[in-house]
Amino acid sequence: MYDQVTLKLNVDPYILSALKEDITSEDVSTNSVMPHPQPGEVDLICKEDGIICGLQVFARVFTLLDEKTTVEFYVEDGDEVKKGQLMAKVHGDIRTLLCGERTALNYLQRMSGIATYTHSVAALLAGSKIKLLDTRKTTPNNRIFEKYAVRVGGGNNHRYNLSDGVLLKDNHIGAAGGVKEAVAAAKAYAPFVRKIEVEVETLDMVKDAVAAGADIIMLDNMDTETLKESIAYIDGRAEIEVSGNVTKENIARLIDLGVDYVSSGALTHSAPILDISLKNLHPVEG
Repeated sequence: MYDQVTLKLNVDPYILSALKEDITSEDVSTNSVMPHPQPGEVDLICKEDGIICGLQVFARVFTLLDEKTTVEFYVEDGDEVKKGQLMAKVHGDIRTLLCGERTALNYLQRMSGIATYTHSVAALLAGSKIKLLDTRKTTPNNRIFEKYAVRVGGGNNHRYNLSDGVLLKDNHIGAAGGVKEAVAAAKAYAPFVRKIEVEVETLDMVKDAVAAGADIIMLDNMDTETLKESIAYIDGRAEIEVSGNVTKENIARLIDLGVDYVSSGALTHSAPILDISLKNLHPVEG
């Protein structure tokens, strides 16, 4: 759950932007059928099994439109939900419920889909010491929502953005002239409290990264045999992350190799939404 400072400073602006995208001047459909205030309620219903996530954001959409709107939740973020389950009732001006419906559901479906997919991948690592990480392969302007959903689903966040840590990838290495040169430059420039992570693709690059004193070595897109050789060479001299097209279909091969982290862009860029609906909207006595 987002604390109030994060909610107001970093979450609300994105929600308001999404609402402005959907309502540039007015909601013509709603104003046509509901010209005057009318108290009402609507049910939030899950249409498939999964992990629910984003309830606070869902409610925030409606309260930003009208602070008098209330949501009565019967589930919490991280709960397993079932097809047909009643998860909440939203109470407020029917005009507000209609105006906010699509935006609220878009956030909730997307976040729940990521949490559900992450949960399924994390389950494959159960019993191991490997930490499942996300990446920066997030939908623009939705990172704060998608990375939260990864945590709810049982994953962990890699760096949040480019200001959050040093990760020297192939093009950084190319720009610097090599692994050793890139690591040396990062050590000279970055604050001493920052770990230096370097992405490598061959055993020779692994050797250069170890020699340069990298804190974390990311083994990227390596076949299983090269992974084993690289891990044996590192031999505890750096933390090890494996990355590159990791999905729940192929993650099992990494469990017994002795790596510390596995990062997967698929957690955010390939997770399908969880199907959720607002149904049974009706007026109530004020």
